[in-house]
Amino acid sequence: MINIIDRYIIKQFIINFLSGLAVFVTIFLAVDFMSSFLTSETSTATVIRYYTYMLPSIVYQMTPVACLLATVFTLSGLNKSSELVALFSLGLSLARVSAPILILVGLISALSFWLGDRILPRANQQKNYVYYVDIKNRPGLYSTVKTNKIWYRSENQLFNIKSLDIQNKKAQGLTLYHFDQQWNLIQLINAKTVNMMNGYWALQNGSVTFFTEETSFPLTQAFEEKNISMDENLTDIQKASNSSDVMSLNELDRFIDKNKESGLDTLHYEVDYHSKFSFAFAAFVMSLMGIPFSVAGQRSGGMMVNAGKCIGLAFLYWTTYSAFLTVGKHGVLMPFFAAWVPNILTVLVSLYLLARLKK
Repeated sequence: MINIIDRYIIKQFIINFLSGLAVFVTIFLAVDFMSSFLTSETSTATVIRYYTYMLPSIVYQMTPVACLLATVFTLSGLNKSSELVALFSLGLSLARVSAPILILVGLISALSFWLGDRILPRANQQKNYVYYVDIKNRPGLYSTVKTNKIWYRSENQLFNIKSLDIQNKKAQGLTLYHFDQQWNLIQLINAKTVNMMNGYWALQNGSVTFFTEETSFPLTQAFEEKNISMDENLTDIQKASNSSDVMSLNELDRFIDKNKESGLDTLHYEVDYHSKFSFAFAAFVMSLMGIPFSVAGQRSGGMMVNAGKCIGLAFLYWTTYSAFLTVGKHGVLMPFFAAWVPNILTVLVSLYLLARLKK
């Protein structure tokens, strides 16, 4: 049952959380706007639409840091005003005082998970559409990702691929449709593997089908090797095909299964899949990490000291988390461990520090 002390702590936490989230989101928007649109001729309405669709992603990313800030500021404020000492004198432990904060952070984590799975993928799709079509005026870079293929448009060509390896400049499962100026299909190319060279692609083990008005039936020719001219930038294709950001967990799971059935490499997507779960717990893990640093010092220092603690702890966590994800995507660790080990290590270190406080 929530008592008056719990309500007081929850109120302070919510105020600090909303204030921190508002500050972080505002700073993110300001920096991104100045770097992307300050000298751009993009219309105000388009910029507003772009950031409207981008806002859920910013809130999603900033929520763990805002929870950490709220935890540190709430407990540090109680410590500095001697309210924490008064609560200890009433027989309340640090765990009991922190309980309403951690419960609230747990609810925020659940909401964050729902946001990342239900809202974020669709918002990212709309954001990408506005960015590539309305801002960059390059609709070919707007990729629609299905459950088993990545679609991409380049002028009068439309192609899809099952797997893209940017590092080795290779692709698997290519289907390329070539249209005339009236968008009549005139050529269809299939290839099992593709080596993406500068200026051309080397296709292997495929076929070419021609559609002409002179014949009633299309003509198909098989080939072992074939070169086609292709000037598309691989980095642009990679950005357009970043499917993990625009798929829900169920869609990503089906995407991985279908690619595995085709014998394609799914390591990158498996790490992203598990990271969607582990990131939802980032707010709880970071808040737990902030508790011992909030009460370990003397009742001195102000807002800047607390802000410095938050920045340092957030930087430490994100550096570790990003490093493990990178290691996982290179196959050094299993995807599950790459996504979850940073959280497990952080929890263990936090529990150790809390045990040393003996409060």
